[in-house]
Amino acid sequence: MSERRCPKCASVYPETARFCPRDGTMLVEAQAQGSPAAAPAGGDTAVRTPRTPRSGLRLDRASTLSGQILDLRYQVMKKLGEGGMSYVYLAREVATGAEVAIKVLSPKLATDRSSVERLRREAGLAMRLDHANVCRILRLGESEDGLIYLVMPFLDGELLSDREVRGGPMALGTGIDVLRQVCVGLHHAHELQIVHRDLKPENIMLVPEDGGRDRAVVMDFGLAKERRADPAIAKLTATGIILGTPEFMSPEQIRGRPLDGRSDIYALGIVAFEMFTGKLPFQGRNAQEMMIARLRDRPRQLRHLRPDLPANLEKALARALESSPDARYRTALEFADALTATHEGGLFSRIKEKLK
Repeated sequence: MSERRCPKCASVYPETARFCPRDGTMLVEAQAQGSPAAAPAGGDTAVRTPRTPRSGLRLDRASTLSGQILDLRYQVMKKLGEGGMSYVYLAREVATGAEVAIKVLSPKLATDRSSVERLRREAGLAMRLDHANVCRILRLGESEDGLIYLVMPFLDGELLSDREVRGGPMALGTGIDVLRQVCVGLHHAHELQIVHRDLKPENIMLVPEDGGRDRAVVMDFGLAKERRADPAIAKLTATGIILGTPEFMSPEQIRGRPLDGRSDIYALGIVAFEMFTGKLPFQGRNAQEMMIARLRDRPRQLRHLRPDLPANLEKALARALESSPDARYRTALEFADALTATHEGGLFSRIKEKLK
């Protein structure tokens, strides 16, 4: 009898279990006995049964690149972070001196065909993106010793999740500005038939610009998926790669149904609710209960938590959080327009002033 494993806490359960009772995380199929264990994923993915790394490729190579030259192209300066399947570094391009961020696939996954295929698809999709509110992929490379890596512009900013912890619930005008920028970036991706699938505060970077305004940049299209998914992508999902973060999944994503841009709009509605209140719109003791609540219950009313916010903002978020995709905004730009109209000083307000 096969077993299933929690990618977050590594607990093992019978194959009939679907969620971890400890933290509500979706379970993945456990690896065969004797196989190297996949790293806990947290918000990242977990992959089954990595193959033996190619000869000469040390398992610690990807985690110790600081101070080295990668692929004769990049001077690696310091590690910025790491996840279940990759390490992220700040580096300088030797030829130009430009600072870049480099995402290196873990060697124990670099020889797994599914992992490499997923990374190549990530690069192929993200290279098509070209917008100020989206982080693009500049290059997909492979070093002589077998390290597979992605090169991205280095953004010197603060994650929205960190801003929320540091500053608490956002003021109306600031929050609307951030959300509208995210909407515009998402619309660009949706026009290219790309759905993010894992929008959350940890995937939105706030980059300070002249004048004191922050530029919101949607990060990590690593879970992006073309709207018209082909069998190869469907197979990747079936092999144990979990796509999405439970707290922000749309009802159709929870049910495993086909997704389009309206699923990202739903996730952004949850992000917005949390930005303004510091709380999630659906309650539960763990991620599993909150997922069930999104399938059965209505979200909490925004103004019950922040009475100072306008009623039309509550209405805008409620529509983004409709259980049925058909009841939500058709496009991210429609959501942006609704948000713009919710506070004085927004675009609609300025137009009205000019007409007086």
